[in-house]
Amino acid sequence: MDDRQHDRRDRDPEGRARNARPRDGLGRPLPYGEAGVERQPEGVVRTGDDTVEEAQRLLDAGMPFHAHEVFEDAWKSGPESERALWRALAQLAVGLTHAARGNRSGGATLLRRGATVIAEYPEARPYGIDLAHLISWARELVDRVVQQEKPVQAAESAPRLRG
Repeated sequence: MDDRQHDRRDRDPEGRARNARPRDGLGRPLPYGEAGVERQPEGVVRTGDDTVEEAQRLLDAGMPFHAHEVFEDAWKSGPESERALWRALAQLAVGLTHAARGNRSGGATLLRRGATVIAEYPEARPYGIDLAHLISWARELVDRVVQQEKPVQAAESAPRLRG
């Protein structure tokens, strides 16, 4: 199928609007018919440990956009007391996504924003996540992103969530 055959909005099985275009590893839409990477299912409820493990797998594979979706599921389905943490982790993943796409300003902004929220989180190692390490990683990546003109490599620049 070509793009002209997709004038109407894509719908999921429940009839909700959902873009069915394939995406690359950084979440960029590809033309219909091209091979993309498998998309993360939306609305998956995972334990905190499972969220961290799945997000780390995606980060290691150079797919921070998809890791962001895993964190987003946790922030939407988890307890209220953890929502700021998961949202901040999603911001870090999207910041890395933008930096890898070459959007230096957007990447730096989201990395700073996520690090600022994480710095205020009361627990130092929720689900074994080394928050101090993540803050340092985000700040160092911001420095690299604003100083260099080329995009960063997502897999090489990904953090270790559990230090």
